[in-house]
Amino acid sequence: MPVYRRAGLSRTITLVVALLCTAVSASAFAREFRAADTQSEDYPTVQALRYMGRLVAERSGGRHQMQVFHSRQLGEEKETLEQTRAGAIDLNRTNVALIGTMVPAVNVLAMPFLFRSVEHLQKVLDGPIGNEILASFEAHGFVGLAFYDSGARSIYNSVRPVRSLDDLKGLRVRVQQSEQMSAMMRALGAEPVELPYGQVLTGLANRLIDGAENNWPSFVTTDHYKYAGYYTLTEHTVSPEVLVMSQKAWASLSPEDRKIFREAAQRSSVYMREKWKDLEDRSRKQAEDVGVKIVTAFDRKPFEAAMAGIYARAGREPDIAALIERIRKVE
Repeated sequence: MPVYRRAGLSRTITLVVALLCTAVSASAFAREFRAADTQSEDYPTVQALRYMGRLVAERSGGRHQMQVFHSRQLGEEKETLEQTRAGAIDLNRTNVALIGTMVPAVNVLAMPFLFRSVEHLQKVLDGPIGNEILASFEAHGFVGLAFYDSGARSIYNSVRPVRSLDDLKGLRVRVQQSEQMSAMMRALGAEPVELPYGQVLTGLANRLIDGAENNWPSFVTTDHYKYAGYYTLTEHTVSPEVLVMSQKAWASLSPEDRKIFREAAQRSSVYMREKWKDLEDRSRKQAEDVGVKIVTAFDRKPFEAAMAGIYARAGREPDIAALIERIRKVE
């Protein structure tokens, strides 16, 4: 066979092999990622995850897809977090108070009365402090992708309006499954009851608990407002939600795909903020329209003073104390 024909055949074979390898490589790394959220289908965090999924699919040329499991389809938050760390779930949206049992640094974001406003929180999360906290997740089995807004959490109950610490005495108030949140409620004089989010409505309806604490959308979209007619704007925490990815799923991605996921998550955070503000306003109006008594006139100083023990314990760890001080200095 002439040399030029052998060379041409060799180039053809090389090209075919290269194309086959590319096709195999692309199909091997294409996959569907499972994302968990305990909120209902129309909730802003679920909408944000779906928006992120569209961005991922578009920017990966359809190689990667995201399937969002909402309404606790994959379990309560505590269960799904454990599955995410094990790699059985790929992405998870959760509140920082709950994941704080696994990632200690985020407990700072759930410290009571730390943030002056939602705007203060956003400035912290959008800056270097937020990036540092997200980076801290990797040492504990997760990859932190983005923060979502969660508004301010306040106390509501079915027994009486809460205007002072005395009004909280004897009330059984549901809190997230977090020692820090239980400690906060005990410091305020109430009896904390740690319950999964999905069991709160039953607890209120059957008088197993007197009240709970959450933001306006959670108070209304879960029908808690139908059983708890007193809502006090304590706004004791302005803790965010966080979107995490399992390290197993992250390790399966190329550097280029990791960039796609991280950027899509960050864009979904901006998208979620817009949806959140609208839902927050509508939820408060809905509660007002059915006669929920909203307490705004009360002295916050005794509530804040009651947190002295919690801050003293947190201050024993120099890194945590320094982080709290940096957050307070953000203007």
